[in-house]
Amino acid sequence: MLWRLFLLFTITPLVELYLLIRLGTYLGVLDAIAIVITTGIVGGLLARNQGLAVLNQIRLELNEGRIPAESLFDGVLILVAGILLITPGLLTDGLGLFLLVPWTRQALKLRIMQRVEERVVPGEIHIEAKSLDRE
Repeated sequence: MLWRLFLLFTITPLVELYLLIRLGTYLGVLDAIAIVITTGIVGGLLARNQGLAVLNQIRLELNEGRIPAESLFDGVLILVAGILLITPGLLTDGLGLFLLVPWTRQALKLRIMQRVEERVVPGEIHIEAKSLDRE
């Protein structure tokens, strides 16, 4: 796990830097910076609007007495998208915008839920409930 985080925090910035340099050579530095700023702003606004819509959906489901599991999952993915969009770069902005598209987010959500189910059923993931007894 530590190795993966190391790779994530070293390789990702290097790839972002490479992509920005390449884009800057084709379009010019100011245009490349403008693209990164524009995708960040547009993506941030989309993430905010979708996040508020999911929050309203969660409230509605709770008021109806339902557990908002899918809506909470959408909220987490939108939060991740927002974090990716805040990070400057083309790769992270692309991934963030990918998560903001509802049908791609739904496909990713289904895939993640299948992977979790595959690990829970054979017992690879253990969930323990702690007692709240105060004696």
